[in-house]
Amino acid sequence: MAILNFIAGDLNDFIWGWFGIAILLGTGVIMTVLTKFFQISHFGHWMKKTIGNLFSKNTMQDTGEKGSISQFQALCTALAATVGTGNIAGVAGAIAVGGPGAVFWMWLSAFFGMMTNYSENVLGIYYRRRDKNGEWAGGAMYYLHDGLGSKKGMKIVGRVLAILFACFAVLASFGIGNLAQANTIAGNMQAAFSIPRWVTGAVLLIVASLVIIGGIKRIASVTEKIVPFMSVIYIIGALVILFTHLNLLGSIFGAIFKFAFSARAVAGGAVGAAIKMGFKRGIFSNEAGLGSSVMVHSASNVKEPVHQGLWGIFEVFFDTIIICTMTAIVVLSSGVIDLSTGSVVAAFADMDKNTLVAQAFSNCFGSFGGMFVAVAVLFFAFSTILGWSYYGTRSWIYLFGEKTAIIYKIVFVGIIFVSSILTNVDLPWNISDTFNGLMMVPNLIGVLALAPLVVKITNNYARRSFKNSGETPMYSAFEEIQSAQEAAEKESI
Repeated sequence: MAILNFIAGDLNDFIWGWFGIAILLGTGVIMTVLTKFFQISHFGHWMKKTIGNLFSKNTMQDTGEKGSISQFQALCTALAATVGTGNIAGVAGAIAVGGPGAVFWMWLSAFFGMMTNYSENVLGIYYRRRDKNGEWAGGAMYYLHDGLGSKKGMKIVGRVLAILFACFAVLASFGIGNLAQANTIAGNMQAAFSIPRWVTGAVLLIVASLVIIGGIKRIASVTEKIVPFMSVIYIIGALVILFTHLNLLGSIFGAIFKFAFSARAVAGGAVGAAIKMGFKRGIFSNEAGLGSSVMVHSASNVKEPVHQGLWGIFEVFFDTIIICTMTAIVVLSSGVIDLSTGSVVAAFADMDKNTLVAQAFSNCFGSFGGMFVAVAVLFFAFSTILGWSYYGTRSWIYLFGEKTAIIYKIVFVGIIFVSSILTNVDLPWNISDTFNGLMMVPNLIGVLALAPLVVKITNNYARRSFKNSGETPMYSAFEEIQSAQEAAEKESI
């Protein structure tokens, strides 16, 4: 417990102090500037190539390529890992601790995080390779090892950072992808339906085991069904609350901007409460800068690195700008937060932060509201468990090899049950925050070191797409893969 308290306390405070915020925001700003504000200047293009292209054959259909999944499945699996309790309980907790102003800092982290996530995915596709089973293997550990490590005098540094990233990713999978998710599911099911925590934990353990053992193909086939369904249903519920409180919209957005720059926001603790909670929960939600979703995006059947990068931009946009904003409006329109002071109303001061959103829905829909949120959290958080099980598995395989993957999977599903029966909700969240922060350090070093390459790949794509330059696409860092992709492209034409 002493070790856990240190991880959740002093180490967490350091990682998510000015140090963490500076490197996270700084990387996003640098990539945004270097790509000439790509997320704005090419807004129409990336929307057209993602959501606008959602039902095309190339996007939706799995080509049957061994170990690969469709672009839509890659997006859904990445969203499954990101659209979780951070979008519900995390946002509510950020507002409860940091006030309405935390929402503004979530938006800011998402705006710059779009280009961080874009860069990660571009590098992930460019440096991915086939593993011994013929499946695509990619992630931050690979572009650290092969990208950063290929630079003069950086071979050992690249390898060490790759190993550190993989270690932190395994640990983070037990936190952000398991402990916090299962704990929140169990708490909400107990509050809404009086289901004992151990029963919820046992059911989650069994169902998760059946899916996780099937690998990326089975995980992707489940998430492509869960994610669209749960997202649409949740958004509809949030919109109902929004339209029944239209008269409060001005006050809600006024409070968000007012308290984003208040004394509480900039002076609370080592880092202002609103700034700190906004960034922590924003990154917990969309994971931009962690390098995590790169692993599943790298399994996509896409050939062009930039194409998957565009999905990375959309992923952050949908997760934080859409889903998290919906949750924020629900909470701020519910009466749980005093919009004039930015604090939790006294009557709700002792309420579990994980149930604030349930209270907000209950205020509008009665007892059905709490049940609705409990079910929503179940789907959101369970899909996150599935997505992160894949991230942890890929990282474990990088460290210890394919044959030992079953060990990781057994430990992972076992922790689901243990997490469900924990009653201290602050400890799981803080441990998750710490390992998130530790992941981003080696990953962002790699992104910044390889920033010129990201710009080169992006410019190559832009010239071909917008100026018909006829240049050869930059598919891969490896000649054999580059040649194979070029040949495949010629055959498709």
